[in-house]
Amino acid sequence: MSGLARAVRRAAVPAGLAAARRGNGGGRRWGWGLALGLALGVKAAAGGGTEEAAPPPRGFGAAIDASRDLLRRIKDEAGIPGILVGVSVDGREVWSEGLGYADVENRVMCKPETIMRIASISKCLTMMAVAKLWEEGKLDLDAPVQKYVPEFPEKVYEGEKVTITTRLLVSHLSGIRHYEKDIAKVKEEREKANRALKSGQDKEQKEKDGKGIEKTDSIKSKKEHEGEAKSRNSKPGRRDKEFEHEEYYLKEKFESVIESLKIFKNDPLFFKPGSQFLYSTYGFTLLSAVVERVSGQKFTDYMLKMFRDLDMLSTVLDDNEAMIYDRARCYVYNKKGRLVNAPYVDNSYKWAGGGFLSSVGDLLKFGNALLYSYQAGQFRSTNSKLLPGYLRPDTVAMMWTPVPKTEVSWDRDGKYGMAWAVVEKKQQCGFCRQQRHYASHTGGAVGASSVLLILPEELDSEAIDTALVVPPRGVIVTIICNMQSVSLNSTALKIAREFDKEKRAQCIDEKKRDE
Repeated sequence: MSGLARAVRRAAVPAGLAAARRGNGGGRRWGWGLALGLALGVKAAAGGGTEEAAPPPRGFGAAIDASRDLLRRIKDEAGIPGILVGVSVDGREVWSEGLGYADVENRVMCKPETIMRIASISKCLTMMAVAKLWEEGKLDLDAPVQKYVPEFPEKVYEGEKVTITTRLLVSHLSGIRHYEKDIAKVKEEREKANRALKSGQDKEQKEKDGKGIEKTDSIKSKKEHEGEAKSRNSKPGRRDKEFEHEEYYLKEKFESVIESLKIFKNDPLFFKPGSQFLYSTYGFTLLSAVVERVSGQKFTDYMLKMFRDLDMLSTVLDDNEAMIYDRARCYVYNKKGRLVNAPYVDNSYKWAGGGFLSSVGDLLKFGNALLYSYQAGQFRSTNSKLLPGYLRPDTVAMMWTPVPKTEVSWDRDGKYGMAWAVVEKKQQCGFCRQQRHYASHTGGAVGASSVLLILPEELDSEAIDTALVVPPRGVIVTIICNMQSVSLNSTALKIAREFDKEKRAQCIDEKKRDE
C-alpha cells in the first residue's frame, strides 16, 4: 500500500469523523485534489467523496464560514501546519475547530481538543492568580518585591536606590530586561520603532489632510492588513529578531521559580522603574516567585488548582516529560524553507510568562470567567440571583484600564493594562471608524503563536435593569497554531466583529418578530 493510501486510511478513522462532525469541513469534492487536500490539512469523511460538515449553530453560519475561510487563507499563506480556533458568544461556545495537522509526521489531524503552547497568554493566567491574592488581602501590589522574595536583590539605577513593585511588574514598567541583554541594542530598536511610528503618523496626517477624513479608516485598515501579512508571509516560521536570542532556547530544567531567578536577578535595570515600558517575560518570572511566597504553595501547584477551579482541565505545564494527551508538535521552517520540528526547549524558567499549554475550549472558559466577573456588578436588578464572579468587577476593570507610559506592539490602538492589552472605546468623527473597547493578548513561543481577545458587549441600561440578559455578554475569540512568528491579533478582531455583527442581526430580527 502506498504512503498516500495509508494516509487516506488513517484520515478516515472514526476519530476523524468525530472532529469533522464538529465543523471541520466545507462540502468540497476530493477528486484529483486528494493529495493537495491532505497537504493542506483537509479532513475527509469515511466512505464518502465529500467533506461532511455539521450544521453550524443557529444564526452564526455566515460568521463561521467567513472566519473559516479567513483562517484557511492565513494557514496557507504562512505555511502553518495546524491551527485551532474557538469562539464564544454570550458565554456559549458557538464554534471550535482544528484545521490542518497537530502532528505532520504521523498525520494526526487538529481537533478542538488539541493542546498547544499558548506562550504569553500565560501572563493573563498568572495575572488572574495575582488579582485573586490581592483581593484576599494577601498581596500588596505596591510593596517592594523583596518583601516577598528577599532572594531578589535590591536595585540601584544611576546611583539611586529604586523600588520594584508587583504593580510595575504586571505592566512591564519594572526596568527588568527581556531576552536582550544589551541595553544599547534595546535603545536602538526603540528609537527605530519610534521613528517609524512618527513617520507613519505624519504620512497618515498628510493622507488625512489631502484626501479627507473619510479616508483615514481605510488607510489604517490597509496598513494593519499589510503589517500582519508581512509578519505572516516574509519568512513564515523562521527566526525573526525576537527568536534570535539564545535564552529562548534554554534546555535546563529549573526545579523551582526561585532557582530560575538566577538568569537575570543580578543584571542591571534598563531604566528607572515606573519611567518607561519594556515588555519583559522575566518580570513575570519574578512575579511567579511573588505568587509562590504569598500563597504559601509552589507556583505551579497554585496555578493548577486555580485551573481546576475555573474548570480548565486541559491547561497544564509545558512539561516535556509528562504524558499529555492531544498535545500537538511544534514546527519552524529552516534556512532552506523546509518544515522541521521546532528545537527542544525547556520552559520551566518562565512558567508564568510563557510556560503553559491549553486548548481553545479552556481559553474560552477563562475568557468567560473574566467577562462574567467584569459585568456581574452591572446587573443591579438581578444581583441577588447571580453567582459572584471569580474576581470582583472592579478588579477586572482595574486590569483592563490602560496604564500611562505603556505601549502594545501587536495593537497600536492599545495600551498595556495589567497583563492585558486594552483598547478603549473611541470615535473621533461622525460616520467614521468606531473603536470598540476590548482586551487581548498575543503569544509567541518556539514553534507556536496564539491570541486571546475579549470583546465585551456595550450593555443597554434598559436590558440590564429589566433582567432581560445575564452575563457574560460579548464575543471571545482565541486562536492557537503550532508555528512561530505568526501575527494573529487583527485576525481575531476580524472574527470577533463577524460574530458580533451576526449577533446584532439576530437581535434586530427578534425585535421585529416581537413587534
